[in-house]
Parts: sequence; structure tokens; C-alpha cells
Amino acid sequence: MHRQTQSFGYKTIRQMRNQRDRLKKSLAAGLSKGWSGFIWMLKIIVPISLMTSVLAWSGWLNKIDFILEPAMGAIDLPTVAALPLVAGLLTGPYGAIAAMAPLSLTIKQMTLIAIFLLISHNLIQEGVIQKNSGLSFFKATVIRLAASIATVIIAAFFMGPETAAVAQSRAAVVLRTSFVSMLQTWVAETLILFVKILIIIVVLMIILELMKSYDLIDRVVHVMTPFLRILGLSRQTGLLWLTAATFGLTYGAAVIVEETKAGHLSREELEHLQISIGINHSMIEDPVLFISLGLSVFWMCVPRVVAAIAAVQLYIFFKRWMPLSGLSKVKHHP
Repeated sequence: MHRQTQSFGYKTIRQMRNQRDRLKKSLAAGLSKGWSGFIWMLKIIVPISLMTSVLAWSGWLNKIDFILEPAMGAIDLPTVAALPLVAGLLTGPYGAIAAMAPLSLTIKQMTLIAIFLLISHNLIQEGVIQKNSGLSFFKATVIRLAASIATVIIAAFFMGPETAAVAQSRAAVVLRTSFVSMLQTWVAETLILFVKILIIIVVLMIILELMKSYDLIDRVVHVMTPFLRILGLSRQTGLLWLTAATFGLTYGAAVIVEETKAGHLSREELEHLQISIGINHSMIEDPVLFISLGLSVFWMCVPRVVAAIAAVQLYIFFKRWMPLSGLSKVKHHP
């Protein structure tokens, strides 16, 4: 009996040590990846943010209204919104936030920019990832851009009108300040933004590492099966969807590509998955970054989910009922 008690005690101690080791490894990995990601972000944010502040201060952006106003007006945004949109399309949400933060924009305008870029950002890198795992680069990019435009137009309608007087008066104040004053403001606001981003990224990375360590992803996917049906996805794509939805297309690239190579999914399933996650991925990290600017949680999360559901269902509809469109050429696998 004494030996059994002693053996049980050793086993308990060993289990406790294993749990501590697992926790330490997860924390260390999360901190390391979070800090590494933060340093990488600084290389993007600092030059783009400074350039945007200088351009906004100089008033140069106001001189190209006649070129950009029609395109921005179509999605209910001012001309100055072009810079954060371009930055986000090419570099991702961090570049967009860096470009957007110094501008004199209203809450509605920032919200619409955020909705657009939460769907369409980092198009080149993520387009290549999608190309390697089930959907052509051209199709992935066009679908995301179309979803962004449609979602922003609908969101702007439901949000209602907003007076531009606030944005214009703020812009006037910024243009009248000295260059040194503008630079001081930029440094102060950028440092605050850096602290927020560092905290958010490190915490997120630690949570994700803990989820991996304790094998929580498979359990969550099992519970999510009804939701996957609403999304228009098969249960076989659940793990891949959750990986991309939580970690983002870039973080989830390895898992997606490996599953594609293994041939566990049909081409149709992969296309539906890629359309869905192309529109709706990184559901925690990206929205929280925009929320740090004071934007609504609802508008940062709900429109993307609805757009992803609509896009997949429309894609299925066109394949089934419009064979002349060319979309029906996808072969169905048993």
C-alpha cells in the first residue's frame, strides 16, 4: 500500500511537472513569436505612418481629389481614405492602421475603411497562399475585392449619414499646425499605438500556443459543425477553417497546404473553404487592432461573417444554375 501511494505520488508530481513544462513552453513560444511579430510590424508602421502624417500635414492629398474622389465616393469615403486603403491592400491591417491613425477621419469613415480592409488586405501574399491550396490567385483576389466593395456599400447604407463638418474642422486644425508640432503629435500617438499593438499581439500569440499545446482545436471544430453548415462548408474543412479564422491565412498556411497535398478534400470543398476564409480570417487579431482605434466590435466582426456566407452560397448557386458562366467546370468528387 505504501509503494502504491508512493508511486501515485511520483506520477502526480510528474504530471504536474509536465503541465508546468507545457505551460512554460507555450508562454515562451508566445512571447517569442509575439515580440518577433511586433518588431516586424514596426518596420512597416514607422515609415508608412510618418509618410502619411507628412502628406496629411502638407495638404498634398487634397490636390488629387479630382482623380480619387469618384472611386472613394462610390464607397462613401473621402479622398484621403485612398492611402490607408492602398497601404492595407499591399501590406495588411498594420500598414493601414499606421496610415489611417494620423488622418482626420470620422468614426463612420474609419469603420468603413476597416470593414473593407478586414476582407481585402495583404492581397499579394495571401493570394499566393490561396493559389497553392485550392483557389486561383485571380479568382481569390477578385472575390475578396468584390466582397469588400459590396459589404462597405451595404454597411454604409445601414450606418446612415454622418456629417462631414467634424472631419473638415479637424483637418483644418492639422493643416495650420507647424511641422515640429505635427511631428511631436505623431511621435506621441505612434508610441501609444505601439504599446497597444505589442500587448495585443503577445497575448494573442500566447493564447494560440496554449490552444495548440492542449489540443483544443479539434474539440472546438466538433462543436462548430452546425455553424460550418451555415457557412456552406463541409465538416472535413473544419480544422482548416478554424486555423485560418483564428490564426489568419499566413499563420494557417502550413496546415492548409499540407492537407491539400494529402488529398483529403475535393477541389469543390477547397474552393468553398478558400472563398470563406479569404473573406473571413484572423477573426481575433485583425478586428482587435481596429477596435483599438475606438471602432465598434459589431462592425469589425459581423459584416465579414455575413459576407463569407453570402459569397460561398452565391458561388454554389452560380456553379449549379449558370453553367455558361464557366464556374460549373469544377469536377465533383464523391
